[in-house]
Amino acid sequence: MRTSPSSARPDTPLRRDYGPVAVVTGATEGIGRAFAHQIAAAGLDLVLVARRQGALDEVAENLRARHGVRVESVATDLGVGDGVHRVMEATAKLDVGLLIAAAGFGTSGLFLDGDIESESSMLQVNCDAVLRLTHHFGARFAARGDGGVVLLSSIVAFQGVPRAAHYAATKAWVQTFAEGLRHEWRPLGVDVVACAPGPVKSAFAARANMRMGATVDPATVARETLRSLGRRGTVRPGALTKLLESGLSLLPRFARTRIMRQVMAGMTKHQDAPTPVPTRSSA
Repeated sequence: MRTSPSSARPDTPLRRDYGPVAVVTGATEGIGRAFAHQIAAAGLDLVLVARRQGALDEVAENLRARHGVRVESVATDLGVGDGVHRVMEATAKLDVGLLIAAAGFGTSGLFLDGDIESESSMLQVNCDAVLRLTHHFGARFAARGDGGVVLLSSIVAFQGVPRAAHYAATKAWVQTFAEGLRHEWRPLGVDVVACAPGPVKSAFAARANMRMGATVDPATVARETLRSLGRRGTVRPGALTKLLESGLSLLPRFARTRIMRQVMAGMTKHQDAPTPVPTRSSA
């Protein structure tokens, strides 16, 4: 059964449609943290998932103080064997109605120059954990007759991307997965949306070893995506994303790949710079 709503909570469409509890992965940074704040402002209780307990505690305390919601946290790495199971166990007795699968990371550079263990870990977090969490919560949502799922795609999901080939492939998987599930689950009362932003202002670029210019604010990404849940299958949030998409969408796939090759060459050109050779001091 659903928990009874508190009179102190706002009566928002998000809470009515997808309450009372939301699970947000990748909740301590960037897009995930922005989702957590906007969902809390809408009056839903939260389960936050990320790797670092200290960062989770900081975000959770801020949400409780600002919005008066209940917040639980699960410190786990979704890239390891039992990471997903820890989330399932922690939420087993909660009436979860919304899943935001925002955890993920990227890599960049020539594929053969990359570390295969990092690439494998990215595949685990970006795809396998999303697969398992979506299956688990999707079954719960279908059983109760409503729910919502937000999956993090990307503007790179719609063509091959040289110098980010594997990262783009993981996002293409997410995009295709979301598109199919949306139609499968609509008759069950479960809404699915793919969020496909362009470059976002976050710690993503530093971890992926990219240098970005113009970016979209994470709050814009979260706000436009939540508004689109139940209305659209894919959302491209932010003016920058829409501008990039409009320039690419009418081109054939091979041409989009060539353009993305040039874009990524600019974002990763620092990787090709020669390493300075230290000189001896004359002292």
